Amino acid sequence: MRPFTRIVLHNKGIAYVFAMAFLISSMLLGIAIGTVAIPVSTIIEIIFTDIFRLQGQGIDPMHASIVMEIRLPRVLLAGLVGASLAIAGSAFQGLLRNPLADPYTLGISSGASIGAVATLFFGVSLPMVGAFTLPMLSILFAFATVLFVLFFARKVDRLLRVETIILTGIILSSFLGSFISLMIALSGEELRQIIGWLLGSVSMRGWEYIKIIFPFFLIGLVILLANTRELNAMSFGEERAQHLGVNVERRKLLILLSGSLLTGSAVAVSGTIGFVGLVIPHLTRTIWGPDHRHLLPLSVLIGGGFLILADLISRTIIAPSELPIGVITALIGAPVFALILMRNRRERSAGR
Repeated sequence: MRPFTRIVLHNKGIAYVFAMAFLISSMLLGIAIGTVAIPVSTIIEIIFTDIFRLQGQGIDPMHASIVMEIRLPRVLLAGLVGASLAIAGSAFQGLLRNPLADPYTLGISSGASIGAVATLFFGVSLPMVGAFTLPMLSILFAFATVLFVLFFARKVDRLLRVETIILTGIILSSFLGSFISLMIALSGEELRQIIGWLLGSVSMRGWEYIKIIFPFFLIGLVILLANTRELNAMSFGEERAQHLGVNVERRKLLILLSGSLLTGSAVAVSGTIGFVGLVIPHLTRTIWGPDHRHLLPLSVLIGGGFLILADLISRTIIAPSELPIGVITALIGAPVFALILMRNRRERSAGR
């Protein structure tokens, strides 16, 4: 019997319909379910009325406030973070030719976490930035981390081979992780806040945080989508890509920087959320194939929907308390990824 992945491999129309339906359904569920349940028809009416500045008749002001000020921005932020991590993971896995690669392979997450933890630990507040000091410093530290990784890797290997980049990222990530552990050990009243941020959350973050992440998401998305053909070529090896006319070094740098931009901005507004950039690209590739022209946009849609559902679970499973969203993604992602690995191994063994 042919595996399911082969049956739908070429039917990209169904793939996009499924992914869009999954994302929209996740958004509606995320807005509708909570301490106060709101019907889907009411949600659509509230959003439509707000967008077109109409006078909504019969709309409960409390429902309108819950949708527009609390749940909609939270759902949109979760979707943007999930989409950012998923597309960055897809790009890194293709570029590094390693299905175990994710947005944290280069130490970007550790760099962004250092910026955030240092902000909380030292109580830093930048002038003219104020409450947004934490996300701004996280993005700056993420950029600094990837630039250092590329600089150090180039010093070791002028060709910037994939193996060198991965090893440099792992070394730097471990080094930065020790500083995070040190600050946690020395922290007092800040401990709960630091741990909560490191576990990841999109709670109590309004439209301002969407304004922070959206420009970075848009820039990173456009750059990666513009390099899908080059990613297809480089996924077969750098030498083959060069023979096909790809400027490997330039494209590699663009993909690394744009993926880092997406990861850094996501970590900056939500904290460390694992497994999204690892499992979603791998699952999407397993079902609909490795062509990055479709893999990247499909990962955006499915990754966004997945994190919205994970956030919904995190805030309802032990309501009125909330679990960190990173706990939910790990509980879901780890077993799913283990099943994917086992299935791939069985398929490879059967093909021998």
